[in-house]
Amino acid sequence: MADRVIERISEYVCTYEPQSPLARETARYCLMDSIGCALLALRYPECAKLLGPAVPGTVVPHGSRVPGTPYELDPVKAAFDIGSAIRWLDYNDTWLAAEWGHPSDNLGAILAVSDHLSRSRRARGEEPLYVRDVLSAAIEAHEIQGVLALENAFNRVGLDHVLLVRVASAAVATRLLGGGREEVESAVSGAFIDGGPLRTYRHAPNVGSRKSWAAGDATSRGVRLAMMAVSGEMSYPKALSAEGWGFQDALFGGKEIELARPFGSYVMENVLFKISFPAEFHAQTAAEAALRLHPEVRDRLGEIERVEITTQEPAMRIIAKEGPLNNPADRDHCIQYITAVGLIFGEITADSYEDSFAKDPRIDELRAKTTVAEDERYSRDYLDPDKRSIANAVQVFFRDGSSTEKVEVEYPIGHRRRREEGIPLLEEKFRANAATRLPKKKLSALKELFSEQGRLEETPVDELMGLLAM
Repeated sequence: MADRVIERISEYVCTYEPQSPLARETARYCLMDSIGCALLALRYPECAKLLGPAVPGTVVPHGSRVPGTPYELDPVKAAFDIGSAIRWLDYNDTWLAAEWGHPSDNLGAILAVSDHLSRSRRARGEEPLYVRDVLSAAIEAHEIQGVLALENAFNRVGLDHVLLVRVASAAVATRLLGGGREEVESAVSGAFIDGGPLRTYRHAPNVGSRKSWAAGDATSRGVRLAMMAVSGEMSYPKALSAEGWGFQDALFGGKEIELARPFGSYVMENVLFKISFPAEFHAQTAAEAALRLHPEVRDRLGEIERVEITTQEPAMRIIAKEGPLNNPADRDHCIQYITAVGLIFGEITADSYEDSFAKDPRIDELRAKTTVAEDERYSRDYLDPDKRSIANAVQVFFRDGSSTEKVEVEYPIGHRRRREEGIPLLEEKFRANAATRLPKKKLSALKELFSEQGRLEETPVDELMGLLAM
């Protein structure tokens, strides 16, 4: 018998059929948004240089396409490229709990495997996969990653959340490739045995661009494990619980990995979209508060005595930073930097983290005047399953003794509680991002396709990926 967690993941992906209209609609927006994020990331050379075949000139029969590029790659490398592009700008969806992460990272595996399978089936005169299969796999990957994150804080032992991407991608990719329960258990056990990458590349003194490709690496590894599993690679049923040598004893401080709720479609239905700002999600509401205050402070920057940010415990631990910020990866994970940019400029874009932009001396001057403190209510509401708030408040004080109001934002615009307000802006975000890479004809076709749930679900995967190829 396999460990219960591995067994339940396998049972879920092999038997569950996602029917929730809300989950399927949200998955459509998730796919749309993730594609837009990937296309925008191609503008940045540090991302683009990692893409393409490992050996230049490699030809892969029925290869997986990488959106916005001419590349047709094997599914393992394609998953890396797609996943890395989706995650590069820290602009795709988010899940916050005891552990955090970005479940749409798994679309690297899902799209790469689905495109390759569809093209291979076409070549044999068989039926391809459809986007409905992609959406179902996305719902399941979101659920596996998100439910594992609810009660298991891997960050507390120094492990990075992308290990959950590897687990979820391995599970759904194995199922897409035709694997059954035995094969899924093989891939998932292998994913846990791989251990977890260290979070050190997200924290000083080692902050760097690996945080932008780590999810691509994880989703790619999930595909490799899936392909090995369907070829007959054995399972390791006690990968978690083996005394001394299993994941729990070796890497998780002896704690048992828990599943806080049954698998279903809860995570996709409640996922958080990054709509307005490419920034670490714990700072999203601080950025929104800063933009609200911008008109009041933009002409008084030289008069500011201090800026006070009130936040939740996770933000205190991972993005409250003082001192030098060495690169874009460092800056987009600094709540003081993000808030300062919002107050000074009234907008925050991906370019706001580049070296040339960060040279503006006003940013570091304002950062030096900024304090960050925890509000225990914010921390409680962050973990409350009925709220899941990500609250921040910002207030600016001037040397003459005056101050702005304390602007508090509890729920970011990408939160489920603000869906009606957020979806039109999410659609506009996609149009703007996709327009940076795609010609008008393809962009128009994609906009029309994503506007209709039924039509999108019945579209063959290889046709969608063809629209995205250059």
